[in-house]
Amino acid sequence: MEFLRKTYAFLIDTVQTLLLVFAVFLVIYVFLFRPFRVSGNSMDPTFFDKQYVLTNIITLKFGKPQLGDVIVFKAPSDPEKDYIKRIIGIPGDTVLLKNGDVFVNGKLLDQSMFLDPSTRTYGGSFIQEGEIVTVSEDSYFVLGDNRSGSSDSREWGFVPLKSIVGKSLFAYWPLDKMEIVKNPYK
Repeated sequence: MEFLRKTYAFLIDTVQTLLLVFAVFLVIYVFLFRPFRVSGNSMDPTFFDKQYVLTNIITLKFGKPQLGDVIVFKAPSDPEKDYIKRIIGIPGDTVLLKNGDVFVNGKLLDQSMFLDPSTRTYGGSFIQEGEIVTVSEDSYFVLGDNRSGSSDSREWGFVPLKSIVGKSLFAYWPLDKMEIVKNPYK
């Protein structure tokens, strides 16, 4: 009888512990941080295919994304998918792609902190070479760091604020690529 009582107490303790762990995980996942798996090479050399990144979803409650932030957002063509890109233009900014260079508000954007200086950025179907676009209110102009291999705002336009899931915070897998995701402009 004593054995059954101890077994029952152990099982109850185990179930309570598992429920508590699940509740904590759920609160963190729903309100604070969400894992994201990079799919494809559009963010090379910053992120690689199958790399895992922790996305901070709470920061959007306290402030808007800024130039240089790496964000995760709902794909414009398929809201069931998430994309990861870098913010190049915030609401009200003008963006110009000319001779392979990116100009924001009339000034050449310094991308040397995250891109090779030889990287060229050319227009697409949304923004043509030599055309100036103004980022609309509550929207963002985003580019993948692998400019020649990225589907981004050059093709499908601005990302609405309401589509942004969160800001990338920490790359955690694989372990040899573990690092804090920094905004190069801060």
